[in-house]
Amino acid sequence: MSTLTQGDPPRAASPGEDVDEADRQPWRRRLWDSTPVTLLVAAHPRQGAVTALAIAAAALVAGRPAREAGTVLLTVLVGQAILGWHNDLVDRERDSRHRTPHKPIADGRLEAGTAWYALVVALLLVIPLSISTGVTAGVLYLASLVVGILGNVVLRRGRLSPLPWAASFALYPCYLSYGGFGGSAEGDPPQVAMVVAAALLGVGVHFLRAIWGLVEDDQDGWTYLPLVLGRRLGATRLLVVSATFAGVVVAVLVVIGSTVGLRQ
Repeated sequence: MSTLTQGDPPRAASPGEDVDEADRQPWRRRLWDSTPVTLLVAAHPRQGAVTALAIAAAALVAGRPAREAGTVLLTVLVGQAILGWHNDLVDRERDSRHRTPHKPIADGRLEAGTAWYALVVALLLVIPLSISTGVTAGVLYLASLVVGILGNVVLRRGRLSPLPWAASFALYPCYLSYGGFGGSAEGDPPQVAMVVAAALLGVGVHFLRAIWGLVEDDQDGWTYLPLVLGRRLGATRLLVVSATFAGVVVAVLVVIGSTVGLRQ
């Protein structure tokens, strides 16, 4: 990881930033280049926070006590950080070639070894966190992580790219339905309709996430489904269609949850 130390040359100002102001505030670069901040950025924090809050909220709506929902929140936050770090590690050469912004591993501000170390520590943490809500629930959540990690390296470039997203999201209601508190907790199977709707939501999220990288993916010769549809519809229309699809699926999930519930 590169940091600004005494004797380093003044950094170039970012677009719209005055050079003198940049030189007068070296602490901003030191903070931005610090290991905690670069690890946070590489963890895809916005996606991770939204996913964790949504699943924790679903746990509360399903009648889980606050302490269980809090455990779910922490578990999913750690799991999402693992997926984010792994994604940036896998894509570091590609991100560097395309100069993708907000990729500290690719731009050299975060060493790959540091990210791997954080990922392994997070794995050691997420296993007991997952199992703390029940063995069955924990195994199902860990399975969703495995699917997500595999999705970072296989199927993502071709027409079957939605499958890992659908599979990992389908496991979320299973994780919640079987969960409780304590390693011996055992719940009930989830509603099939809830699992199907969650899988469809995963497909919608995949499309929404893919839109921002369509140009780079096209340059690299990828043929995954969002890119195929993006060529036909255009990025703007694809965004509208994907957002509408995801919104409808969320509404369906709410209806299912309020009528038949999460568990069978």
